[in-house]
Amino acid sequence: MQRRQGRVNAGLLLLLYQISQVGLQNIPSVTLAVLVLNIFFFLNPVKPLHEVCISVNEGFYRQNWQRLLLSPVHHADDWHLYYNMISMLWKGIMLERKLKSVWFAYIIAVFSVLIGVVYMALEFMLVKILNDPSYGMNCAVGFSGVLFALKVLNNHYNPGRVSSVLGLQISSKYACWVELVAIHLISPGTSFAGHLAGILVGLMYTMGPLKKIMKVCADYYYRYPEYQYTTPRNYYDYTGGLTEEEQLERAVLNSLNERDFGGATYNNERRPYGFWFPPEQNSEEEVRRQRLRRFDRR
Repeated sequence: MQRRQGRVNAGLLLLLYQISQVGLQNIPSVTLAVLVLNIFFFLNPVKPLHEVCISVNEGFYRQNWQRLLLSPVHHADDWHLYYNMISMLWKGIMLERKLKSVWFAYIIAVFSVLIGVVYMALEFMLVKILNDPSYGMNCAVGFSGVLFALKVLNNHYNPGRVSSVLGLQISSKYACWVELVAIHLISPGTSFAGHLAGILVGLMYTMGPLKKIMKVCADYYYRYPEYQYTTPRNYYDYTGGLTEEEQLERAVLNSLNERDFGGATYNNERRPYGFWFPPEQNSEEEVRRQRLRRFDRR
C-alpha cells in the first residue's frame, strides 16, 4: 500500500470513469467481479510484489504455489491495472454473454492457474536450452496472460473479424501473435513468456484437449453431488412392465380396492412412486364380482 501513497493514481481514476461510462448494469456479473477483485488487490495488496510474483525459482524450486493464485490479481502500477482491466471489460462483455456466467467463471479460474504453470514451464525450458539461470528468476505479475488466452477464445468464437495493431489491419486469427511481438518491442519490460503462455493456454482450449477435460471435470462434479436424488428413470419403474390394456385393468382394480377399504394405504404407509401393485392378487372371478358390485351400487 505504501508504494501507492503520495501520488494520484490517474490510471485507476480513468478506469473507474470508463466503467461508469459503460454502466454497471451493462457489465456481466463475472466480468464485474473480476474488475472489482483486481481493483481491490491493487488498493490492498496481500504482500509486496516481489512476494506475490511467479517465477521458476519461487514457484517450482521453492514450491510457493500460492503465487499461482496471487500473481494474476496483482499489478505493478495503476497504468498496468488500467490497460489490463479495460481489455478485460470488453472481452468479458463479449465472451460472458456467449459462454454464460458459470462457465466463464470456470474458464477464468482455470486459466489463471494454468497460465502460471505454463509460464514456469517456458522459463524453465529457456534456462535449460540457453543455459542462463536468469530466466529462472524472471518474476511476473498481472492479468495480461489471462487476457491473451481470452483473446484467443474471442477470435475463435467470432471468426472473420479484422483487428488494428499499430495501424495495421490484421486478421483476428493472427492478431494475438502480432500483438505478442508488438507489445514486447514497444515495452521490453513486459513478460513475453507470460503473454505467450496465455496464447498457448487459449489454443489448448480451442484446439486442444483442455475444453474436454474441463467438461469432464464439471460433469463429474455435478453428477456426483453430496446429496443425490433417486428419481426412477426406467420406464419399467412406472409401468411395471404391463401393456396399456393391462395397465388400464390394473388401474380399475386399484380404484375398486380403494373404495372397498376406504382409500387406506397398505400397512398405513405411503405407496411407492410409480405403478402400484396391491399386496394380494385377486382372481379373475373376484374381479368380476367387484365390478358387478360397483354397478349394483348405482
